[in-house]
Amino acid sequence: MIGNRSLCTKFTFLAFSALAELQPVLFIVFLAVYLFTVGGNLLIICLICVTPALRTPMYFFLMNLSFLEMCYTTSVVPQMLVHLLVENKTISMGACAAQMYTFTILGLTECCLLAAMAYDRFVAICYPLHYTLLMGPRVCLKLAAASWTTGVVVESAQTTWIFTLPFCGAGEIQHFFCDIMPVVKLACVDTSQNEIVMFAVSVLFIMSPCLLILYSYMRILVAILRIPSAAGKGKAFSTCSSHILVVSLFYGTALSTYLQPKTAHSPETDKATALMYTVVTPALNPLIYTLRNKEVKEAFQRSFLRQMP
Repeated sequence: MIGNRSLCTKFTFLAFSALAELQPVLFIVFLAVYLFTVGGNLLIICLICVTPALRTPMYFFLMNLSFLEMCYTTSVVPQMLVHLLVENKTISMGACAAQMYTFTILGLTECCLLAAMAYDRFVAICYPLHYTLLMGPRVCLKLAAASWTTGVVVESAQTTWIFTLPFCGAGEIQHFFCDIMPVVKLACVDTSQNEIVMFAVSVLFIMSPCLLILYSYMRILVAILRIPSAAGKGKAFSTCSSHILVVSLFYGTALSTYLQPKTAHSPETDKATALMYTVVTPALNPLIYTLRNKEVKEAFQRSFLRQMP
């Protein structure tokens, strides 16, 4: 008990409570998108593993990104699908914490991994003669390990702090999963000072990779403009276009969600942006990297034709 209020030990999701008649339809749609997301990202991982021509730093990072995207969407969507079929849309405090740990760690790791991918493109275009030296296997492993370490350390600390707060009342969350701000809103103590710290951490660890990506692409743009032939410019830009699209989708939703103060959030906008970065964006990434990437398309065609009788 805190004062006259009892502490809640579980949360109830209310995101789709007003759409009772549409929930079976939403279940089918989200299930189809989820299966496509997992299948598409698994396909990319398998193609990179079985195709010697794709065993380069760029595709090593892409394989990591595909694995991240599968885990990222799996941390949210299966539970959402279950809740679309049952009336009791509750989650225990421990399960909610586990979901937030997983989701936030994977999210920040992806921020850092996208920055590593931008650095890879920067070296490939600005220093092509030194590419194999600067982006050797050990360097790639270190960049991937640094991305995962940053995600685990920072988000483990932040999520642990969130679940040391007392939560009172009915524990009703106007959302479909345990995202940071909807959960913090349920705390029955003043969290304003802590939110400032949380906002500063978000700025530092979300904006820093973003600024590194922007700097890399500014240098890449300058290098592309110096290429004399139009064909050379087009080839150089084509190696970056898929990554630019993925970064735009990911950061467009992340910045609008995690760099706003609590007072600027509303349940409707939170749910809409959350659907974008948990359902839509992970499904678009396999399409972007297969339809816009010549090497992946050729690897898929060769693998498909090999299976033909």
